[in-house]
Parts: sequence; structure tokens; C-alpha cells
Amino acid sequence: MNAAKRREIFRRLQAANPAPATELEFASPFELLVAVILSAQATDVSVNKATRRLYPAANTPAAILALGEEGLKPYIRHIGLFNSKAKNVIATCALLIERHGSQVPAERKALEALPGVGRKTANVILNTAFGEPTMAVDTHIFRLANRIRLAPGKTVRAVEDKLLKTTPPEYLRDAHHWLILHGRYVCTARNPKCRECVISDLCEYPGRKKILQQP
Repeated sequence: MNAAKRREIFRRLQAANPAPATELEFASPFELLVAVILSAQATDVSVNKATRRLYPAANTPAAILALGEEGLKPYIRHIGLFNSKAKNVIATCALLIERHGSQVPAERKALEALPGVGRKTANVILNTAFGEPTMAVDTHIFRLANRIRLAPGKTVRAVEDKLLKTTPPEYLRDAHHWLILHGRYVCTARNPKCRECVISDLCEYPGRKKILQQP
């Protein structure tokens, strides 16, 4: 895919959604951090359901730490892997208090040192909470980048690096939101909605024409 086509893809995605945002609900960097930790292998809908109950009761490192693992679990029990996530959230709260004055750090190394925080989670925090031009490649972005040939790669990191290198700078801050939402609702894993796609004519997916020809 050439640079002109990439630029036009992002221009259209921006025109369709000028102010893209995460679908996770949060009111502070800490609330976002907890929500993203909980979101691993879970839907944003299920996480929001949990945090709508949790945050009115506890939405600071000290308050959640005071709950303890057993006190936290009832709020997140319907989310997959809730036992390990409760452990990670409590440990993260303790480290935030101990090392960062109860504030979420804005540096990758410090973020990735927190339990339950890997590169993708750090990218989400750096971008969404602090405005850094990072690329949080999830399953939707990985599939879409390979399918339409926007940034093909065999690994998540390869796709991330290619997107960072090839995305026009003026679109980079919001790019991962556009791509996640497009992959989640339009360029879906099964039965992609090519007829509804604003970038269909720019797509290099070999199966696109067959889908468009369906009655």
C-alpha cells in the first residue's frame, strides 16, 4: 500500500469520526488504568458494567487497596480472569502509592513495571491519558492492518512498528482509536461490512470484491 492511499484512509476515517475515543468509561488516568487492566480478554461493555459499580465506591489507589483482593472481586466477578486481575489491580495500587505518589506515571518503563500492564496497556495509557502518539495494537487492529494491507506483519509488535512508521504524523495520535473502532464495527472478523465501509475502494483485501458482489 502506498503513502497516498494510507493518507486518504486516515483522512476518511477522521472525516467520519472527528473525535474518536476509547469506549472504556473513565474520569481520571487511574480509572483508565484499572479499566484497561480489567479489559484484557474482556469486552469494554463488561468492564464498564464493573467500573460503574466499583468507581462510586473506590476510585483511587488507596481506596481500592483498602478493599483488598477479596473486597474487589465482587465488583469484577463477571469479567474473565477476575482472580488474577484482582491480584494485579491491588498490587498496582500498592506500587502507585509506594513509588509514584498515587499518580499514574507518564513513562513507558514505569507503566510496564506495574502488575498487569504490558506494552499494549502502556500504549493505551500513554495515548489516551497523556496524548502520546502511540499505537495500541489489539486483535482488531492486527486483523485489519493485515487484511487491508495497511501495515502487514506477523506479530503485534511488527504491526505496531509499521503503523508508527507509515501513519501520517497529523493522524497518529487518533489513529489507533479509528482503527480499533473500524475493526470492531465494520471490518469485523466474520462477515466484514464492506458495503458500509468508507474506505472500501482503498482496501486491498482480496475477498472484498466477492463480498461486494453478493446480492
